[in-house]
Amino acid sequence: MSELFSPEWMAGFAENWNADPELSGALAEIGFNSTIAYGYAGDPAPKGVLVVENGKAVSSGAYDGQSVNWDIRASSDTWDKWLSKPPNMMTLGVGYTTGKLKFEVGDYSAMIKDPRMAGPFIKSFAAMSKVA
Repeated sequence: MSELFSPEWMAGFAENWNADPELSGALAEIGFNSTIAYGYAGDPAPKGVLVVENGKAVSSGAYDGQSVNWDIRASSDTWDKWLSKPPNMMTLGVGYTTGKLKFEVGDYSAMIKDPRMAGPFIKSFAAMSKVA
């Protein structure tokens, strides 16, 4: 498996993202456009970035200082746990309230209250878990 959030890993994530109609299709229905960064809690910057246009991942790679709409962080141990067993809504809620899931940029509370975004957000972790 490629190193988590490396350009190769992010390309696999983008492929899995686009292959899941409950993720990319659901986000296309609401015209979701976003630049999403991922990385480790405590690091000065995220590691990887995914650019989504109308629900589809259109580019991915290493974070290079670009402006992001979301910056999602967790510890290495937490990412490992979620990649081996993708979290559900409850797991993510507990992760957020206990500080295991951090949003350096973006509003988790607003997103999770919108079922049009919450469902696909949960599905994004399943897409991550399929990266070889």
